[in-house]
Amino acid sequence: MTQRPRVSVVIPVWNGKESLPELRARLAKALDASTAAYELLFVDDGSVDGSFALIETLARDHGTVRGISLLRNYGQHAALLAGVRHARYEIVVTMDDDLQHRPEDVPALIQALDDDDVDLVYGVSKNDEHGLFRNVASRITKASMASAVGQDMARAATAFRAFRRELRAAFEGASDPFVSLDVLLSWATTRIAVRETAMAPRKHGRSGYTFRALVRHALNMLTGYSLVPLRLVTTMGFGLALFGVIVLAFVLIRYFVSGSTIPGFPFLASIVALFAGAQLFALGVLGEYLGRMHFRSMQRPAYAIRKVVGDRREGEAPDAADR
Repeated sequence: MTQRPRVSVVIPVWNGKESLPELRARLAKALDASTAAYELLFVDDGSVDGSFALIETLARDHGTVRGISLLRNYGQHAALLAGVRHARYEIVVTMDDDLQHRPEDVPALIQALDDDDVDLVYGVSKNDEHGLFRNVASRITKASMASAVGQDMARAATAFRAFRRELRAAFEGASDPFVSLDVLLSWATTRIAVRETAMAPRKHGRSGYTFRALVRHALNMLTGYSLVPLRLVTTMGFGLALFGVIVLAFVLIRYFVSGSTIPGFPFLASIVALFAGAQLFALGVLGEYLGRMHFRSMQRPAYAIRKVVGDRREGEAPDAADR
């Protein structure tokens, strides 16, 4: 970069109290030498271990620390959205609170924005620190995201990102309770790059992303941002109709050629069960879309903020210039 950037680092926190002091110290060391100014925005997503009390202490002791406390646990992506909307500086970095994303890799992600002339950079690790089921679920989630956004690059998406703040303009009014930050970012740009980073072993606690949670997130993306399930149902319906025509032709040909028939009840029962199952599946998919339309019509917010601490007055919302 021709001049050192100003950077906002957004970190969603969920029961991450033990890792926060080290995370802040390592980020400060990495960013002091590589940025003109920076802020660390810790977004507490309904922690029950006293994380926000520690964030308040860090904000009092360090002028670069700001904190946001959400009213309850809304999920990682909702917490990220809250932090991104409060970010003041032109480059925004997101990372986890568990020290698996190395703070020392943040300057390289920021530099890649200019080196590759892109708007969004993902830090991708080749070494996996998760179990088999978590990795499988992660791949399902990324495949779902690629289908939702129509970009194969989405398969490289991770929680370790650096992007230009102006991308926020594409999702200013987004308030869907089933939010995905990566999908929102894909609305703003297709200029995306990846950088290889290291994944450190987890030091404290355990991940809130279980196999079940990741699969649920994948389904949220497919039904919330994609027409793939509806197209799948359409294709399935066409395939079953074609299958029915073929079976009918087979029965008629067999009857006219050899005079034999297929035993009635077992054959009829199997065909009815097949088509009834397909219809119920199709109704389930349509019901999922209708349910999401219902939730959106209720205008449920993606998140609600209890408190903001840091260099603003406590509870103050970002002004128009900071959006």
